[in-house]
Amino acid sequence: MTDRYCVFGNPISHSKSPVIHAAFAEQTGEAIDYSAIEAPLDDFAGAWHRFMAEGGRGANVTVPFKEQAFALCDTLSDRALRAGAVNTLIVGADQDSTHGDTTDGVGLVRDLFHHDVVLKGRRILVLGAGGAVRGVLEPLLAAGPASVLVVNRTAAKAAALAADFQDLGTIQGGGFEAATGQFDLVVNGTSASLAGELPPLPETLFAPGATAYDMMYGAEPTVFLRWASGLGAMPVDGLGMLVEQAAESFLLWRGKRPLTESVKYGLRLDLQTK
Repeated sequence: MTDRYCVFGNPISHSKSPVIHAAFAEQTGEAIDYSAIEAPLDDFAGAWHRFMAEGGRGANVTVPFKEQAFALCDTLSDRALRAGAVNTLIVGADQDSTHGDTTDGVGLVRDLFHHDVVLKGRRILVLGAGGAVRGVLEPLLAAGPASVLVVNRTAAKAAALAADFQDLGTIQGGGFEAATGQFDLVVNGTSASLAGELPPLPETLFAPGATAYDMMYGAEPTVFLRWASGLGAMPVDGLGMLVEQAAESFLLWRGKRPLTESVKYGLRLDLQTK
């Protein structure tokens, strides 16, 4: 019997998730059917419950539904509670309840590990204070950095976000002007790359040997990564994070963690040949 899974989003036709999970299923010998579903903007909960009623076993959730997914869950993981958002839904054993989790932060940290980026004892700067950033702060802090600074166009929003996580480590928040000194890792969690824009940042930002990470990805490096690379930082885009968070979701659903390197390679090749 083939179990059904999907990814919900709006829009969703661009999603790589069906390709990723098909590769995971083939690799692990798991019989799953994974599709992309465009949920109506005003009825995400209805779309999920219809999918459940049709035998669906779980789903990934992408923009703009992560907060709505959080709200409909009967139970939540600790990391989802921290993030205030859910990107992985799991149908309970009773076939009627919904458990929510978030795998974005684990995906980021695991991808950084694969790129040999050391987090322990390092200074980290995170750009943005939206849901994407909220979802990655707990695992970043768990890695034991010297400090994390969150900066955002609206300083108060970044400060409030940092306050929510201050029990987990040394973290502060402020406006972009607070990004002074040098950092070993700079993570761009803003949507600026989608518009081809660069956050207002000083060119003295990167410490020697620093890494610049953009959660966005594409066939060409983002404007942030091109800028950072020109200043001597190692550029890394978010393609690996996408695959790693998917692998964590697959583990939650099927109890098996797929290998990710060949899947990343295939997606990168596909991006470059289109």
